[in-house]
Amino acid sequence: MSTRLRAARGFGSIAILVVLVMLAALAAAIVRLGASAQTSSALDTLGTRADQAARAGVEWGLYQAFKGSWTTCAGASQTLDLRTDMGMVVTVTCTSTTYNEGETSPGVAKVLRVYTIDAIGCNSTACPDNTRASQGNYVERRRQVQSAS
Repeated sequence: MSTRLRAARGFGSIAILVVLVMLAALAAAIVRLGASAQTSSALDTLGTRADQAARAGVEWGLYQAFKGSWTTCAGASQTLDLRTDMGMVVTVTCTSTTYNEGETSPGVAKVLRVYTIDAIGCNSTACPDNTRASQGNYVERRRQVQSAS
């Protein structure tokens, strides 16, 4: 009987070790999943900020094209620094093309100017930043609109 008790005691310590190893692996998996979720959430927030910065850049570019200094919009470009407010930089470019759209009166062409405003928002010092694109914390969003006057 004494050999049987010794064998049972050895089995219990092995079972405890197996359970402890399984609990440690489960804890490590939970920590890793939590860190991954936190990183994903942070990148999602940065992406939303970049999208809002690009939208602000488009609005600013449209204002410059219609009411500001970009009336001809001949390849005009400017960088907006929104780092203090949003942590983002926006590069806004404008191009325009004129078209004859019918006639205002016989023999007088109606000229239509089509503006293309392109805004790229990112969390770098200049957009687009191809050197940082391979890093895990770089986000960039682009908005483009066309409008005519």
